Amino acid sequence: MKFGMRYCNTSAYTDAAKAVELAEAAEEAGFDSLWTVEHTIVPKDYQPNYPYAQGGKMAGGAEDIPLPDPLIWMAYVAARTSTIKLATGILILPQHNAVHVAKQVATLDALSNGRIILGIGVGWMEEEFRVLNANFAERGPRTDDAIRALRVLWSDSPAEYHGTHIDFDPLYCEPRPVNRHVPIIVGGHSKAAARRAGRLGDGFFPARDAPADLIALTKQTAAEVGRDPAEIEITVSMPDDPAELNALAAAGVDRVAVPVTSMAGLNTAITSPEDALTWKQRIADFSGN
Repeated sequence: MKFGMRYCNTSAYTDAAKAVELAEAAEEAGFDSLWTVEHTIVPKDYQPNYPYAQGGKMAGGAEDIPLPDPLIWMAYVAARTSTIKLATGILILPQHNAVHVAKQVATLDALSNGRIILGIGVGWMEEEFRVLNANFAERGPRTDDAIRALRVLWSDSPAEYHGTHIDFDPLYCEPRPVNRHVPIIVGGHSKAAARRAGRLGDGFFPARDAPADLIALTKQTAAEVGRDPAEIEITVSMPDDPAELNALAAAGVDRVAVPVTSMAGLNTAITSPEDALTWKQRIADFSGN
């Protein structure tokens, strides 16, 4: 079982020097990945619809929170590390032009020697969609179309795709990723997200805890569409009680994401780069599981 850190582009780690200190310590300790989060903008007085915190607001209700663009933050940190993977957890895919995402992610993957993971989600803040001129009502099917288009753009040259919401004739989008593939991890805490992961994802990352019903639905959906359920990587939250890690490993969880800030309403488990180094033995103990 592997260990990642979440959400690394928030709080103190919006500072460049502190971000690098955290990344270097994580790499030294044996963490496999650093996970970022995205909101391009936060509308003032948005409706309290945040599904992961009591009261429906992020960051304890603060709205003017520094939140660097995840891909740019990852690019900066990638230049100062050599082995740790950089992940979005999540990028709100239907707010973006899929061809632009393909270009940005492939470029970053090529420059970092294949260290990028693209975690995606459909989003929940309708006001943000309106500002970005993105379609909130159709965000689910647009996300499905975007995932399929990304895979074509990364694997084929020339690439051609004709979907409901994305359509292009043969074109070149270079460079492509190192392995002609970037893992796409579907994030979310709903049956729709679990099914999307089963149909289209390389992995599933529920937003909170390790919901057995959603993980089972992901595997079931994969089997129903002719995919191997065992090939879908499962990433879950670090439990508040570390004693539960053994049960997660036994259940086949592939990665645990450890909070480094409380911005998303999570209990901070790693308080500093120095604290990250104390995880070295724990990570080693689980590396064979």
